[in-house]
This record gives sequence, C-alpha cells and structure tokens, in this order.
Amino acid sequence: MKLWEKKGSDINTQIEKFTVGRDPEFDMILAKYDVQGSMAHAKMLESVNMLSTDEARSIQKELENIESDIKNGLFRIETGVEDIHSQIELNLTRKIGEAGKKIHSGRSRNDQIAVDIKLFLRAEILKINAEVKELFDLLISLSHQYRNDLLPGYTHLQIAMPSSFGLWFGAYAESLIDDLEILAAAYQVVNKNPLGSGAGYGSSFPLNRKMTTELLGFNSLHYNVVYAQMSRGKTEKLVSYGLASIAATLSRLAMDCCLYMNQNFGFISFPDELTTGSSIMPHKKNPDVFELIRAKSNRIQSIPNELSLLMNNLPSGYHRDMQLTKEILFPSIEDLKSCIEMTVLMLSHIRIKKDILLDDKYKYLFSVEAVNELVNKGIPFREAYKTIGNQIQSGNFSYDQSKPLKHSHEGSLGNLNLSEIGSEMEKVLSKFL
Repeated sequence: MKLWEKKGSDINTQIEKFTVGRDPEFDMILAKYDVQGSMAHAKMLESVNMLSTDEARSIQKELENIESDIKNGLFRIETGVEDIHSQIELNLTRKIGEAGKKIHSGRSRNDQIAVDIKLFLRAEILKINAEVKELFDLLISLSHQYRNDLLPGYTHLQIAMPSSFGLWFGAYAESLIDDLEILAAAYQVVNKNPLGSGAGYGSSFPLNRKMTTELLGFNSLHYNVVYAQMSRGKTEKLVSYGLASIAATLSRLAMDCCLYMNQNFGFISFPDELTTGSSIMPHKKNPDVFELIRAKSNRIQSIPNELSLLMNNLPSGYHRDMQLTKEILFPSIEDLKSCIEMTVLMLSHIRIKKDILLDDKYKYLFSVEAVNELVNKGIPFREAYKTIGNQIQSGNFSYDQSKPLKHSHEGSLGNLNLSEIGSEMEKVLSKFL
C-alpha cells in the first residue's frame, strides 16, 4: 500500500527498491513517534469537527494498541507497504474501517516525517544530555580525587610545565559544558513543531497547529509552512554539530589515554579485563577501547559535512534527497551514546601513577618555577629567564621539587574552580528544560 497509490499506477519494482532504500530500517526507529504525532493530529481534527467524537475515540484507542505493539516488538512494516505512515494507516483501517482513512486529512507525509524526526531527535538529545552529565560528574569527581597528583604538562609534545591529574580531568569536564551549549542551541530548533505544514504549503482545512504543538510538548511551532519544510535537513545538521562537538572532546580524551597508557609515558593504567592482547606478543595490553572511541568520534565529526553536502543548493520545498538524512545521522547518535558509555566505564576504573615527576627526565619541567622565584625576588623577568636558561644550557640547573607549587589563581593547579565549573554545567542543563 502506498498513500499516493492510484488505480493502474503500479511502479517499477527496481525504481521502488531504489527509492525506498534503507527507509524501513529507520522508519521502525520512528514508529512510536509517528503514533504520537497521529494521536495529536486526531485530537486536533476532532476539535475542528473533522472527526466525530466516536471516530476520534476509536482512532485513539487503536493507536494506543499500535503503540503497545511497537513497545513489545510486535509491530512490523509489511512487505509491499511503503513506509511507517502507510503501515499505521493500514493497521487503523483494518481495525476500525473508514475512520482510519480520515487520519490523513490535513497532513502530508512531508510534515509527518518532519514531526517524527523532531520528536525522535528531542528524545535522543535528552538521553545524550543525561549521559554527558554522567561523564561530567565522573570527571569532576576524579579531578577532586587526584587534584594533588602531579602530571607533566606538554606543549608541542615536549615537556613544558607541571600539571596535575586534577587539571587534566577538570579540563575535559569543562569542555563538555561548551559541547552541551551547542547541543542546547540545536535542541531549541528541534523543539519546534512542523506538523500542519502539510506538503509545505499549508492546508485549506481549519487546522489548529497551536493545539498539536501543546499536545506534543513542543516549545513553539515553525510558523511559516514553507519554512517548516525547509527546517528538514537543517534541523538534522544543527544537531550533528552538537554531536560532533561532544565527539571531538571524547576523541581528544581518548587520544590522551592512548598516549598516557604507553609505556614511554606510563601515567595511567587499567585492569586487564578492560584491555586487549596480541595474538603473538604475550605482554601486550592494548587500548583498543580508546582507539575505537577515537575512531568513532572522528567519524561522527564528519557528519555535519555529509549533511551539508546533501542539503546544499536545494531550493525551497520538499525533495527526496532529505530521505538520506536519517541514514547519515541516526547511526551516529547510537555511536556517540556508546562512546560516552564506554568512556564512563573506562574512567571509572582508571589507575593513576603516583610521583611521576620524581623521574629525573622531568627536572626541566620546573624551569618556569625557578624563573618565577627570581622574579619574585625583584629580578626583571627577561633577566631571570636568561639566568635559568644559562643554567640549563650549562647543565647546572636544579630545583627542589619538594617545595609546594604556589599556583593560586583561578583554574590553576591550586585552585581548580570545580564548584564554579559545576555551576556552569547547571546553567547549560537548564536550557534543555
């Protein structure tokens, strides 16, 4: 069954296979959201006297049955049925007769799929938001726990200045705040209702679009019906920027962990059951999890570009190109959630090496501390820099590492500002309400 099918209009099977593509796979993901949209639409049609009370009641009851079947894994898209919209309408008609055919009044598949995607993305963003918060809380906890454990800091991958595990964990916690800022901006666009825009040019029926907006829990609606359709693809791209930003943080953290697990660094380790081995080298404990987090996260960062290339240069109105946004974006959402989950798992079992900086190879890490000590005694910075530089060059530099590091300004070794970072996260989280 096809919603556009007319007598004698059979389509070539090769064309049908090509145009349908992977849609059934992704339509099943959207099934429950299509039911939700249909429930709201039916209530609205009743309110404008396009459905009788009895018709609306029977539609509502059967949609609830379909929703239950979806939840229990009993729903499927039958062979020969074009899409999720067709299947739900077919099931309705089989159960309640002619009233089921009225559900499409004032709708097009264009606005049906648009609202389905909005509802799906809204739910997924909130799931990702919660998972990022879990990772954030873990990073803040680790930053507290290891705030006094020193770590060599690097610039250009060369030994630079003293850092700490507290600073390292806290840096990635704060990075997630900015990532969620981008996702929160996308969420505001997702949380607008396109239902009622029809094929993109509205309807001569007296639809109540504000009612469906309230019923579906959207913050507002896309008012202009042409733009409601133009938001398709744009919405997905904006969400992908939020996903890509989180992925960039995860990728960089994963790369740090790969380096720090390396024996030439040896800063961190993990239980054997969280690493993998080699088929010929019995000593190996490979960071496969972090390598895959890095790879998957890097691939997620390509999604905005893929969507841009797909949607670029399209004129206003609906185009079948938009069908492909689902197969680009939806798998990346699952990949990102799995990467966050695995990052939490790994970091929950991280082991920190103590007293790293006692190794002689890190003695020059304290050269800036030595310069600053001379400056505090009244020596101009350039003169102090030259003095310590000459000591290093001549091999006479030494520094007492037992002396406490006096870093007290905001965000430094001695003042991590973790409570302030936590407050900033709470501000961002409030944007998802």
